[in-house]
Parts: sequence; structure tokens; C-alpha cells
Amino acid sequence: MNERDIRNLLEAVKRGKLTVEGSLARLRQLPYEDLGFAKIDHHRALRQGYPEVIFARGKTVKQVTEIARGMLRPKGSHNILITRANQKIFAAVKRLSRAARFHPLSGAIAIERTRANHGRGMILVVTAGTSDIPVAEEALVTAQTMGNRAEAIYDVGVAGLHRLLEHRGKLAEARVIICVAGMEGALPSVVAGMVAAPVIAVPTSTGYGSSFGGLTALLAMLNSCASNVSVVNIDNGFGAGCVASVINRL
Repeated sequence: MNERDIRNLLEAVKRGKLTVEGSLARLRQLPYEDLGFAKIDHHRALRQGYPEVIFARGKTVKQVTEIARGMLRPKGSHNILITRANQKIFAAVKRLSRAARFHPLSGAIAIERTRANHGRGMILVVTAGTSDIPVAEEALVTAQTMGNRAEAIYDVGVAGLHRLLEHRGKLAEARVIICVAGMEGALPSVVAGMVAAPVIAVPTSTGYGSSFGGLTALLAMLNSCASNVSVVNIDNGFGAGCVASVINRL
């Protein structure tokens, strides 16, 4: 349940359309529902403005579907996001909700229950290369599922800066920019130097031997000379999308 759901519930009780007992039944699962192997944080949407997200990697198909079933059960208006899933998990989730949509590059599953836009502007996701798209897609789907207008520009890295410069208008329009890059991780500094918006840099594990699985890009981004750059963990598209959404709601 989010704040709007609680308000609607209280208004229904006030107008006599819902009994006190009925409202208690809906609120009984707050703050969390204990499944034994997981505790679903139903209170998170009310507390933080966005619901709990299911990280599928390391969980069984049954565990993911039972958590998703629990999140779908209460009457609410928040979207549901599952990250790092696979086709087998998607097939099981699809049986729970026909609204489930799978994004195969990132492994994200989104269940859209509302199209409400909570953001104040546009979140732009930019990648250095095509190989960075899976991480960028996770950020994009996260931002969209959390109720933001989000767009993407792919393959505009420093090996051909003329490709990036063609999108100066879109870069200037964005309220938050997520910049995804592997290799030497140079693109966020370039993008940040062109805009006034906060830039969330996402290092990816794309690259050859001395990229050390994204560590080179991570250190480069942490040492960016552009002061409007902040950095999340390697391949953490979800984290970038979530922080961008929080900023965009301010």
C-alpha cells in the first residue's frame, strides 16, 4: 500500500463505504507479511514512496512467485518489479499476472498496475556502448516502473563524441541523467560537464582484462573531475534507476 491507498481507505471509512473491520482486514498485513523464507515489506511504499523490489537471482522459481503473489494480493495501486530474472521465472510470474512483461536483456520483469507519473521531469539513460545496454535497460525499467518518464540514448561513448553531441537538447532537458559505461568509464565526466543536472554514473563489467570486471570504470568514475557525478556499484542499473526516481520526485 502507498500513501494514496491509505488515504482512499480512510476516506471510504469516513463516508461509510467501508467498515472499520473491513479496513483492519486490509491493513492487517502491515508492516510485513511473513512467508517463512521471506518477509514481504508491504509498508515500504508508504514509508519510502516505492514498493519492495524482488531480486530474483539466488531465489527459486517458487520463492519468487510466492513473493510476487503476496505483493499482488493486497488491493493496491503500485507496480511490481523483479530484477535479474530469467525466462523460467517469467513464465511462472506470467501465470500470476497477465500484465507481467519481461525485458530479456536485463532480466527485469515489470507488472504494471498503474501509469501514474510521480516524477517532476525526465530521467535520461545514456550508454557508452551497445554492450552496456543490459545494465542500462535495468535502470530504465526501474525508473519507469517507479512512475517516471524515462528515455534512453544508446552507444554514444567517447570513441565518437559527435554521436553524443547530436543529443545536446535531450541532455539539457533531463532532470536526472544515468550514465552507463564500461571500459575506462570516461563518459559520465563528459556528460556531466555539459549539463546542470545530477549525473548518476554506473560502471559496467564490460571490457578487456585490465578493466578488472568493471573496477577500472568504477575507480575512474569515483575520481571524476565533474562535481555533479555520483556513482553506484558495478552493473547496478537498479540502484541507479531507484536513486534517479527519488531525485526526480523531490
